[in-house]
Amino acid sequence: MSSPLPSSSPAVSVLDLAPVVPVVVVDDPADAVPLARALVAGGLPAIEVTLRTPVALDAIRAIAGEVPGAVVGAGTVITAEQVAEVVAAGARFLVSPGWTDALLEAMRASGVPFLPGVSTTSEVVALLERGVREMKFFPAEAAGGTAYLKALAAPLPQARFCPTGGVSPASAPEYLALPNVGCVGGSWMLPKDAVADRDWGRVEALAREAAALSAGGTSR
Repeated sequence: MSSPLPSSSPAVSVLDLAPVVPVVVVDDPADAVPLARALVAGGLPAIEVTLRTPVALDAIRAIAGEVPGAVVGAGTVITAEQVAEVVAAGARFLVSPGWTDALLEAMRASGVPFLPGVSTTSEVVALLERGVREMKFFPAEAAGGTAYLKALAAPLPQARFCPTGGVSPASAPEYLALPNVGCVGGSWMLPKDAVADRDWGRVEALAREAAALSAGGTSR
């Protein structure tokens, strides 16, 4: 695993921090810091907090300020206004489910690494044309899964992906075996009952298992 992503160095890749990026939905801001600490302790420093709840910005701000080992990012970023808000809150990378030229311009101007979402070959080619080589493949399973990404590897070897959406502990090693996949995104290390019960020990254990995943299903 690479050293944590320096906020001043966009050249460092989010895809190389760990084999799995936890996709986190925070409903209670009080959970943000202990949840992030459990993930980091388990070996998953890159944490994508999605903008799906009203407290997401507060969660990003808390993790950025109180969990030194975390590289907190923002997911479900779909507007230029959100880009500005999450970067101001402390997000150190950005993830979108899709992209437009306006959103891409805002993410590029933010100065932090970003993963625009794609699900078609044309979208990948369009991003490559714009100088973007690292992308989120979403929704991974619904959009064709490992077979689709494998088919893209030969004609478009310069593109690298973080598949997210339906990825599981069983399928993650298959994705990670592909030459154009740097990491996967998922939420299986954050079962709803464990979060509801604030069982951070269980979250840490599941994070440790996820951090050990590789193409062969063993430690990288």
